[in-house]
Amino acid sequence: MKKLINGPESVVEELCGGMAKAYPKLLSWDRDHMVISRQTRSSGKVVLISGGGSGHEPAHGGFVGKGMLDAAVCGDVFASPSIMQVYHGIVDNRSDAGTLLIIKNYTGDVLNFEGAAEMAVEDDGMVVEKVCVNDDVAIEESARRRGVAGTLFVHKIAGALAERGASLSEVKAVAEKVIANVRTMGFALTSCTVPAQGKPTFDLGEREIELGVGIHGEAGVSRIELAPSETIARQLLDRIVPDLPYSTGDEVAVMINGLGGTPLQELFILSRDVATILDDRGLSTYRTLIGNFMTSIDMQGASVTLLRLDDQLRDLLDDPADTAAWTSC
Repeated sequence: MKKLINGPESVVEELCGGMAKAYPKLLSWDRDHMVISRQTRSSGKVVLISGGGSGHEPAHGGFVGKGMLDAAVCGDVFASPSIMQVYHGIVDNRSDAGTLLIIKNYTGDVLNFEGAAEMAVEDDGMVVEKVCVNDDVAIEESARRRGVAGTLFVHKIAGALAERGASLSEVKAVAEKVIANVRTMGFALTSCTVPAQGKPTFDLGEREIELGVGIHGEAGVSRIELAPSETIARQLLDRIVPDLPYSTGDEVAVMINGLGGTPLQELFILSRDVATILDDRGLSTYRTLIGNFMTSIDMQGASVTLLRLDDQLRDLLDDPADTAAWTSC
């Protein structure tokens, strides 16, 4: 294993510290609880908090800032933050307007974020609401679907509405609208290597692709022979498009998300193929985001996310944002 680290035991602390030092005007860092927060806070707006296991950088700390999250709680690599970590993130970012937790649908995240919310409500009299993202169409049963790259659209759109001064109920409603209209599926060309384990989380042959991988190094739902980008794009969209379903004439935002080890060259090729297929299916692409947003350490592969837009979601997607990993363009 070759990693640019000082030791497996210090990875999360040092990556959080490195992010805070790189963006001192933007971010503050609670070293005791591994919470990255905005440097400048406002008690008058709804607070958005997300987070989860580390290893998905730039998620989640990279999306803390104006127009998106107010704080991100960082667990160990691929492990949920504890209830107390999340609790301190909530209490230390208290707002008179209330708090919305954006949770990815993984058992540990759900249990610990919900437990922390109960503590903040019962012990501190705070107003805390929750939404749970489950955009991964690789899993048939919707209740078991994982929250993956589509979570970033929830951060962006709910964050934009909160920045405008909307109420907690309004911000929660728009977050739920995004969740209802976003779908994702990913694939892996290689596994990833967790620093503490020192070996790949699953084995792939030289000419094998894993379809439907999660973001915690989980194996996918099927394995196919290495194929051209256009073939992979079509297989992903054959699962994504019918699931909502997306219909002819729908306008969508597209995210081509690298999983950590895929060159931009290849992501642009995949983006081209996705755009061609969407055009052929009569879907109108309003905006395409390409890059590493929700990764799986060093996994080679990508995911494709579609968000069906209406006037409200389109408008909020275009609102300004200023974070380490998402700036308005």
